[in-house]
Amino acid sequence: MTLAAPLNLLRQARARFTQREIAAHVGKDIKTVRRWEKGETPCPAMLEPALRDLLQQSARTSGGTAGDAQFRFIDLFAGIGGIRMGFEAHGGDCVFTSEWNDFSTRTYRENYPGSGEHALIGDIVAFPAEEVPGHDVLLGGFPCQPFSIAGVSKKNALGRPHGFECTTQGTLFFDVARIIAAKRPAAFLLENVKNLLSHDKGRTFDVILQTLRDELGYEVHYRVIDGQHFTPQHRERIIIVGFRGKTGFSWDDLHLPEEGPRLGSILHRTDGSEPVLPWDHDRFFDHTAQRAQPKYTLTPNLWTYLQNYAAKHRAAGNGFGFGMAYPDSVTRTLSARYHKDGSEILVYQGESLRPRRLTPRECARLMGFPDTFRIPVSDTQAYRQFGNSVVMPVMREVARIMLPHVQTLLAEDDPHGAKQALSLYA
Repeated sequence: MTLAAPLNLLRQARARFTQREIAAHVGKDIKTVRRWEKGETPCPAMLEPALRDLLQQSARTSGGTAGDAQFRFIDLFAGIGGIRMGFEAHGGDCVFTSEWNDFSTRTYRENYPGSGEHALIGDIVAFPAEEVPGHDVLLGGFPCQPFSIAGVSKKNALGRPHGFECTTQGTLFFDVARIIAAKRPAAFLLENVKNLLSHDKGRTFDVILQTLRDELGYEVHYRVIDGQHFTPQHRERIIIVGFRGKTGFSWDDLHLPEEGPRLGSILHRTDGSEPVLPWDHDRFFDHTAQRAQPKYTLTPNLWTYLQNYAAKHRAAGNGFGFGMAYPDSVTRTLSARYHKDGSEILVYQGESLRPRRLTPRECARLMGFPDTFRIPVSDTQAYRQFGNSVVMPVMREVARIMLPHVQTLLAEDDPHGAKQALSLYA
């Protein structure tokens, strides 16, 4: 059955672009676009973010400016911009970025050329909060570090700061808190691993909630969301959202497909329909031989080692071992260590062939990035970046249900200006 959302976006795009222009943007040939449009071939789920990107670019070049954006946001611990992409899809304008890793910054600049028009700094720790530009939404996939939870009374006795400065100083969450305290955005979204909930027997998360709710005074909601609703990957992450005032926000408004796509939807196609991306060429896929480049197939020694390792742990009653993935699979979680042996997601290539790793392009697809996303770094760095990233469609969906409440809060601040945007999110 044809997927409704990509097909509707395709129809919107055809009102502004030719089939040739759309084909060039999404990395397909014109015949494929024509078949989608006629309903002869189902529109793939991965088409949706690429079309949203195309429509957004069109809005920018048709007279839109940063001042026309529906809301402004900052991107902290930005990585390669997966959270940013989700919020840009709904009309947001990024006004400040922080990312300390040089390789991630390279990928970020390559894919968000406009980031050169605003501050893109490295380490946020030493950056003064008052110098962060005003913004409506703060975004941050902050790393989880150990929290020092000491009694406020003891800190007072020693003449040391209390509140969130006491309980979170020395952690990267502190930098999120001090910017929220200084700039008071209408809302924020924070993302982390699911285990944040249980870290230090739940005390770490208690400190985070106490800081956001009691110290900073925000209405806070959180939920663990599995990325497999949108991509063929089991990837549970906790999403924490907060609002400066009372709202009617509810996680029940999320649209989570009951059955998401399967691995075959993101694998390189060997039937001649794999797009030739001008930024990839044959780096990941041999278009002449119609197969993933041979370097992604495991060497005999590595494959033997992984099989022996799995057999050893099976004999000991453990579940450790490689994860073989098939076209109808939902994979294990892609990790930043994937570059080492690829063991958590091995693509089956037949009984007579050794399995292979996903290529970096397939990893991008597995995280929900469109084929227009460029990979300017080495394979090792690309694996690390995608393993540390977010499932972008999850961010886009959370942004969708957040923004009506953001606009309501902005309308209360500026009743003559912000209310005009409310209808966009009705």
